Amino acid sequence: MRLLFGVLRVGIAAAIVAAIVGQLMVSIAFWHKAGLTSVAIQITNFFSFFTIDSNVLAVIVLLIGAVVLFRTKGADPNWYSGIRLAAVTYMATTGIVYNLLLRGIQLPQGATLPWSNEVLHLVAPLYLIVDWLLAPGRRPLEGKSVWPVLIFPFVWGIYTLVRGPITYDGILKNPYWYPYPFMNPNTASEGYFTVAFYIVMIALVIGVVCFGAVALSKRRLLTEPAV
Repeated sequence: MRLLFGVLRVGIAAAIVAAIVGQLMVSIAFWHKAGLTSVAIQITNFFSFFTIDSNVLAVIVLLIGAVVLFRTKGADPNWYSGIRLAAVTYMATTGIVYNLLLRGIQLPQGATLPWSNEVLHLVAPLYLIVDWLLAPGRRPLEGKSVWPVLIFPFVWGIYTLVRGPITYDGILKNPYWYPYPFMNPNTASEGYFTVAFYIVMIALVIGVVCFGAVALSKRRLLTEPAV
């Protein structure tokens, strides 16, 4: 079982890397066609998406996790359990938010690589959840493990709201740029009030998902034999 999940982790990590690189290549071609010369700014925008950040973390966690499964036996190291909890929380949240709020939103033609989009928003989040439920080595966690996981989304939210008004959108020719429509106070129905509402809702989703993952960590693995 450890060998199986080790191989699966490597395979999914490779798929995520391919999806990120594939989407980046398509985006660079799209920027070039649109006449955008500030590639550094566009790449910074690319890596300002929570989806990309959470998937990059997932790659790191999956590859480390594969090594852990290949080289050790028993429970995961304490330090790995924390980052694994963060990865499954962020990826599950990415899947939930995208499929509930963003799936129907049209992006500029040619800017999105369809298969990459599905890997990053559906396949990878689902695998991280399955891995949390079934992969050997999961260590029981306590409620206090949740609080470190909430730091990055909080910092990302502040970064997005501070950077948004001072970043020029070369695609839409707007004097502001936000990675997601619900983070944009200029187009939200009630401005920052609407943005604040969505931020609170997403924060609640992250908290609930993380607490749920902690609760599941205390249950016997489905792959463990009954005693």
